Amino acid sequence: MERALVVLETSEDGQTILREAGELAAGVDARLDVLALMTPEEYEEKRETLEAAGKGEHTTYNERAVLDNRRQRAEETVEEALDDLDVDWNTVAALVGDSETEADRILQSAEKHETDHVFLTGKKRSPTGKAVFGDRSQAVILNFDGPVTTLLG
Repeated sequence: MERALVVLETSEDGQTILREAGELAAGVDARLDVLALMTPEEYEEKRETLEAAGKGEHTTYNERAVLDNRRQRAEETVEEALDDLDVDWNTVAALVGDSETEADRILQSAEKHETDHVFLTGKKRSPTGKAVFGDRSQAVILNFDGPVTTLLG
């Protein structure tokens, strides 16, 4: 492993997989990219919140500003989780487009960052649940050309 991608989650499982990926990356001197995804709904909610808290009534926040805010929050999370590890890491924030899935965005980011190992959390679902709602972890496992480590919560 030379370059790993961790999909950041705020859950306990998300913190666990982030820590495990960090320890593994530190052990093999690999770079760790941490991906903080935003759905269109999360983006719009955050944009409205930032505008409401802004100084002046003409303050607007574009996609770049909202994603920068998300990346900064992600950096704080990563710093806390990996503060005692000697690992080179970087945070990336990405907006999931209306016509794509989270798995699509994860795979695009993995390709862009030349990732050779992906770490993410998943949800336990029945086969019917996977068929109806899709499964992000399954899609990444099936479409990523390399190892995928998943922690099912």
